[in-house]
Formats: sequence, C-alpha cells, structure tokens
Amino acid sequence: MTLVQMQPRSAGADPAPQTVENAMEAPGPQVCDDMTVEVALSVMAGARTGHLLVCDDDGLCTGLVTRARLAAVRAGGAYTDRIRLRDVLGDSGPFASPMTMVAEAEHAMRYRRLDAVPVVDEHGGALGVLALAR
Repeated sequence: MTLVQMQPRSAGADPAPQTVENAMEAPGPQVCDDMTVEVALSVMAGARTGHLLVCDDDGLCTGLVTRARLAAVRAGGAYTDRIRLRDVLGDSGPFASPMTMVAEAEHAMRYRRLDAVPVVDEHGGALGVLALAR
C-alpha cells in the first residue's frame, strides 16, 4: 500500500496552474548533432540516461533523441556506423516553452506519443527536459 500525504487547503482555493518551468528536469547531457548514433548510445549508457538533448554548431537545441529511437535506427536495414544524430532527428521539435502550462504540454506529448520534450528559451537554448511521469 502506498501512502499519499495530503496537504490541507482552504475552501474554494484552486491550485495555481503549473508551468513547464516548475516541472522540468535538468537538461542532462547535451551533444552535437554531428555525433554518430553509436557514440550517442555510449554517452547515454555512461550517463545512465534514456535521452540526450541534441544541439547544433551554434549551441541551439535541435531536438531530443531517446535510447529507444536510436536502438530502432541501429536495428534498421539501412543502418551504417556513419549515421549522425542530425540524420535521425528529421524536422525540429517539438519543443516546450518554460511558460507553457504543464497540462497543455502533457496533452500534446500524449497526442504525439512522446515521453519527453526539450524545454527551450526564446533563443532556442536548452533549459531542461519535460518528461511524462510513468
């Protein structure tokens, strides 16, 4: 049995909507988009993480790759050890703004079947990762 600790609240008080900024995790490892899939999988194993933020040469976030996605690419018939992360990412995004409401971001993630999305600032710099609770 799991115990849940309840916090008393005043009658009629609605909890303030939570923004992504308050719910995101630290960004974790960030790698360049010219890294190969094999090296990225090694970085993930070493960092004990299931995802990496991918950045371009200017340090701007271009997306997020997961261990499952990279494993699927590696298992594909067209795989070579020269495939780079930029080849795996495809189109940029989706991304979350730190000011987005958590409920809105979670809805979009569930609709797109994503476990995590990068949170970026107005310039495209990575601030963190929003991951769905399992």
